[in-house]
Amino acid sequence: MKLKMLCAVACLAAFGSGLAQAQNYPTKTITMIVPFAAGGPTDTVARLVAQSMGTTLKQQIIIENVGGAGGTIGAARAAKASPDGYTLFLHHIGQSTAPALYRKLPYNAIDSFEPIGLITDVPMTVVARGNFPAKDMKELITYVKANKDKVTYAHAGLGSASHLCGMLLQTAMGVELTTVPYKGTGPAMNDLLGGQVDFMCDQTTNTTSQIKSGKIKAYGVTTKTVVPSLPNLPTLASGALPGFEVGVWHGLYAPKGTPKPVVDALANALRASLRDPNVVKRFNDLGTEPVPTNQATPEALRTHLKQQIDLWGPIIKKAGAFAD
Repeated sequence: MKLKMLCAVACLAAFGSGLAQAQNYPTKTITMIVPFAAGGPTDTVARLVAQSMGTTLKQQIIIENVGGAGGTIGAARAAKASPDGYTLFLHHIGQSTAPALYRKLPYNAIDSFEPIGLITDVPMTVVARGNFPAKDMKELITYVKANKDKVTYAHAGLGSASHLCGMLLQTAMGVELTTVPYKGTGPAMNDLLGGQVDFMCDQTTNTTSQIKSGKIKAYGVTTKTVVPSLPNLPTLASGALPGFEVGVWHGLYAPKGTPKPVVDALANALRASLRDPNVVKRFNDLGTEPVPTNQATPEALRTHLKQQIDLWGPIIKKAGAFAD
């Protein structure tokens, strides 16, 4: 009985301490881990959201880029961080595909994190170097099939959004291509601009400005409807690849065990950022938009993540794409 009472007192003391800490949160700079290189599309989303959230929380949120292994290195670091609200983790659809792509992960995609909320669902575009011969998607498919041993497809590594889109593209086109992995689509875009690789599939947050400047060729968007910021770019589903669709959703997480009052404060700040006119405008300029505020919640992200893991698992296993 005495032991049980001591345990109860200890638990209450810990809870009280955690509650007091949460009520004062935040008192110092917050770090947001992005598991890809600086300058890429997920990094762009993170920086826009972090700046606005920092204003609401009255503390600076700095971005730490921890690239490699399709986002799993950054995810592992975030999972092991202290659950005090001062380390956050922003990832995209890759959080749901890693369990199927990697035989062993040093974390659990669901159980190692506290979900904070969904952020945005970004369309993707199929783009190529500026002097690529094909003038439209049908010609691209014909050219790729005729030159499959020479054509190179760039992506940000196994499990990245650009890798997943590339897998679906190759399946839809009925070809296997030489793929060139990078530590992010920021570096991949640099090589595409320089003509070192032929084509790629990447998020509008990374391609819109390059498309509008005419520095790269654009062939289509991966959504069912045309993207307002790129009104002249057709959907793949409406033309060369009927039924083709893929988008890149993004979510914000904290390490497992982060106190609920802290998670709630972060979720409130996230929702405020998604209503921020500057964030909304910048998202629109980049071909995307914030999710509705009822999706920027821990419950919505938790449900969506589970659904996406169930969706992508069979697709990846069927394609035979695995890493150790």
